[in-house]
Formats: sequence, C-alpha cells, structure tokens
Amino acid sequence: MKKRFLFPTLLALAGSSALADKVVSIGYSGPLSGGAAFYGKDVQSGIDMAIAELNRSGVTVKGEKVTFKLVALDDRYLPNETATNVKRLTSQGIDIVFVPHAGGILTVQPLTNRDPEFLLVAYSSEPKILESRNPMTFMLPPRYDNYLQPFAATQMKAFGKRLGLIGTTSAYGKQWTDAISDEWKKQGGTVLSNNGVDYNTTVDYSSAVTKALAEKPDVLFIGGPSQPTALVVKAAREQGFKGGFIVMDQAKFEQMDQVVPRNYLDGSVGVLPTKEFAGTQLFVTLYQRMYKKIPTSEAALNYMGMNIIAKAMELAGTTDDPVAIRAQLNAAAKALPQSKTVYKLFGVTDRGHVDAEFVVASVKGGKYTRLRLIKTFK
Repeated sequence: MKKRFLFPTLLALAGSSALADKVVSIGYSGPLSGGAAFYGKDVQSGIDMAIAELNRSGVTVKGEKVTFKLVALDDRYLPNETATNVKRLTSQGIDIVFVPHAGGILTVQPLTNRDPEFLLVAYSSEPKILESRNPMTFMLPPRYDNYLQPFAATQMKAFGKRLGLIGTTSAYGKQWTDAISDEWKKQGGTVLSNNGVDYNTTVDYSSAVTKALAEKPDVLFIGGPSQPTALVVKAAREQGFKGGFIVMDQAKFEQMDQVVPRNYLDGSVGVLPTKEFAGTQLFVTLYQRMYKKIPTSEAALNYMGMNIIAKAMELAGTTDDPVAIRAQLNAAAKALPQSKTVYKLFGVTDRGHVDAEFVVASVKGGKYTRLRLIKTFK
C-alpha cells in the first residue's frame, strides 16, 4: 500500500483529546466550463449529493469514522487536461477519481495501475472502456451499443431509410456516429454526409443543419451535451424538418425540453428520463429540493456510484487501498438500500460495470413511450 498524505485537518482536536474524523478526498475531473459545463456540473451534483448524505448519516471504516470531501477540477472536456488533473489529484493521495467523458477516461485508464494506483470511476457508455479490461475501472452507465438496434429499427420504420448525421465531434461523438451509421446500413438504410460539429464550442448550428437537410434525410442522428443538442433540434424544426431524431444517450430529453418546446422533440428516440422510472421518486424529490432542477442519469448514476464506493470501503476495511475497494464493488452494490440505488440494481460485474436496468423511449404527442428494457451489462 502506498504512503498516505496526512491532511492537517486530521490533526485538529475536536474539543478534546480525540482526533477529528478522517477526511477522505474523492477526485473529479470533468467539464465545468465551456459548452459541456452543464453536463459536467450535473455529474458533480450527483457525487456532491451522495457525499452530503454520507457525511450526515456517518460512515465507519474499520472502526474509524470517515467523512468525504470532493476535490473537483475543470478539464474543459479535453482529454489532455483530464490526464493533467488526474496526475495532480493522485499526487495528493487521492485514490478514487470520477471522470465523465470517454476521451478523458480512455486517456487515463493506463495510469490507473501505475504508482500511485487509483480507482477510476467512469461515467461514459463507450464500449472501449470495458474492452480494455482495465482492472481498476468502475463503469457506471450502460454501453451505448445497447441502444443502436432499437433506435435504428424504430426510426427507420416510422420515418424512412435516409439518415443524416449531425453529432458532436468529440471522440465519444465520433464513435457513436460510426456505430449508428454501421447499424443503420446493417438494417438496410442509407447514411448521408456527416455534418458533425463540436458541440462544446459551436454556438450557431444553422449551417450544419442546412447542409444536412439539403440531402433530404428522413431521420437525423444528433447528440452531445443536452443544451446544444436541443439547439440542433430547434434549428432543424425551424428549417422545416418533419422527420425523426436519434438522440445520443449523452443528451437527455428532460433537459432538452427546458430549451425547446416538447413538441419539437416528437418523433425522437433516446433514453427515458430518470423521473419516469419507477422507484426514483425519493431521489428526484430530494435532488430537486437541493439543486432546484430535474435530475438526469448523470446525477443519479454518479450518486449511486459514490454510495457504492463508500459501502465498498466499509466492506474492504480501508479507504486508501483502491485494489481492495475495487474487489468489494459487487458486494457493496448488492448491499445498498433501495433508497440509495435509484435504478433497479443487480450488482457490479467482474469487469467493473454496474449491472442495472434502463429503458429506451420515444417521444410521441409530448409523452414518453417505452421501447425496450435493457440492462447495463452486455
């Protein structure tokens, strides 16, 4: 086990000869500025909410009371900055680091087994994260390849076989674009030109939309952070597009309809909003009370992830051995009370993937229609 930094707060006396609670810092590197800032802050809010509750209820690890502190750094959605941030966090003795984007996750995965080792909590649905078989990765959302077949089949049947592409050009967006293109062709459809743009820096999507619509698509593939994705929908509808949308899983309907009218989203397929899942009412109520906004899976899954980490520390009897903590993730997930799981939770796979249920849905007449129940594990 590597040597730990003893923070000054641990030496402070709590009004007696007893030492204060042990403070365990949790790292986070994500986009807190730029076009993906809302996304990054939604992830952070889920971790923050879990930590606040854990600190109120109390966590004891091997007889020692523990409180948690989140150390959050902005990487602006840039993988090279993620790597810099992670090195900075681990140099401070932080053993658990959350990263919420594929480019950053794939960049820092090779660092997890070096000195110092750390557990990488990955919030991205990129299949390559699991395919790397990295033993120190804990992946929270379902792989996006679960969505490809039902998304393509639903939209091709409803609207037609011509697919236009206006996804974000991040590493994750490019992988999604390639994957949905392959699936669309597999089902007998025609894929048109790729007019993808950087959702993190683009302000006006009219030009990209105009180029895509010139080829007369029946369906548009779109997606990135929710707010800019909604602006793509707005530009398409205002230019007269009557077809359907395939919405990448990063974008959330419940945030998009805060930017554009719900009827603009009619004919879309995507991930069912968190508030529409059975059993999420307590989490939704508490989150809205704390943050004054509707929670998405970014908040919910990272909330679950932090609770699983804390329980794994209890079961492992350590806060500073990431290998031992990783080994207890499955048992920890199964031991969580329903009030902390949000979605129906089955455990954590040997590859470090949360195994839970999700639902894909379409928007029709302003209402959500469930298409398919999927499990995160594949």
